[in-house]
Amino acid sequence: MDVHSERLATTFTELCEVSSPSRQEGEICKQLQLIFRELEPVEIIEDASSSQTGSQCGNLIIRFAGTLDLEPIFLSCHMDTVQPGDNVQVQRVGDLFTSAGDTILGSDDKSGIAACIEAMRRLRETNRPHRPVEFVITTCEEIGLLGAKALDPDLIQAREGYALDSTGMARVITHAPAANRLTITVEGVAAHAGLHPEWGVNALIIAARALTLVPGGRIDAETTANFGTINGGAASNIVPERVVIKGEVRSHSLEKLAQVTDEIRRIFTETVAAWSDPSGAARGRPQVQIEIHEDFPIMALAPDHKVLKRVDAAARAIGMDLVYEKAGGGSDANIFNGRGLATAIIATGMTNVHSTSEQVTLTDMVSLTRLLIALLTETSY
Repeated sequence: MDVHSERLATTFTELCEVSSPSRQEGEICKQLQLIFRELEPVEIIEDASSSQTGSQCGNLIIRFAGTLDLEPIFLSCHMDTVQPGDNVQVQRVGDLFTSAGDTILGSDDKSGIAACIEAMRRLRETNRPHRPVEFVITTCEEIGLLGAKALDPDLIQAREGYALDSTGMARVITHAPAANRLTITVEGVAAHAGLHPEWGVNALIIAARALTLVPGGRIDAETTANFGTINGGAASNIVPERVVIKGEVRSHSLEKLAQVTDEIRRIFTETVAAWSDPSGAARGRPQVQIEIHEDFPIMALAPDHKVLKRVDAAARAIGMDLVYEKAGGGSDANIFNGRGLATAIIATGMTNVHSTSEQVTLTDMVSLTRLLIALLTETSY
């Protein structure tokens, strides 16, 4: 089936030029409802997740009845973007789309949304039989997958689907790590650094000692750890009484995830416990609080999973060769898989995401649209 490439280009440009940074998705949510309503879905649901995410709107679920007696699937994208994402102006040179200014483009993830819209438009125009499908478009993905975490999975009738949210083209992500988010607070004792430094307990120095000992960076092929922020202290002439450090551990192995997390906890605990006061004048002892939260669960699809066989059959039907890979990042697909909704990730063609150099080609978005149409019409799976 031919794709109306110029219509796809126009849709993509219009979506990108609607500002939708995380928690500010109200306008794009309204625009998407208007677009999909013209395609006569069975139902459009905007859920109540905004009370949890702080977004201007909820997640969208747009449901279309199928005309083929096949299992329903869902196609997922996110409507929010990273900053700088206000007042985007799209620049097109031939086949290539970039930002015309000092903003991101928004192909993450509006390239996926535009392909979904064009795929459904073509199916409606041609009356081609297709399986039942739901489009699940989330908020606040870029700030911790908050929309997907707040989404009630029972609102989705399909039990399997595809998240359109990765760089490159003809790539399918089958595995992604689980992650723990760490917040470590080291408490010391404040004192005047010039008059009575011996009365204080320097939380910053204690935290620094621990940070030199903890595992960081690439641990092994499956596991990483990182501390990304450190905040504390009041002034250069005050012994800092509190330091808050935030970091994460990721791994494709739940055992290794637990091991590295526990090692970090042990090192901070032992470092604080080993503190000594040679002067004997300190007015207290250091303490540490360690908070560990699951950021997102593991994603792991077996090679023979029906989700992968289905997309492989669809790709072969249009002459596309897919590459199957493991990823190091988390996405809404992690959340869906963790809630029993088997989900693979399909690349949309976007590159240089989360930067002002972000770009995507129309050729890749057309290829993605053709793949989505094949997914919805292929009868092998």
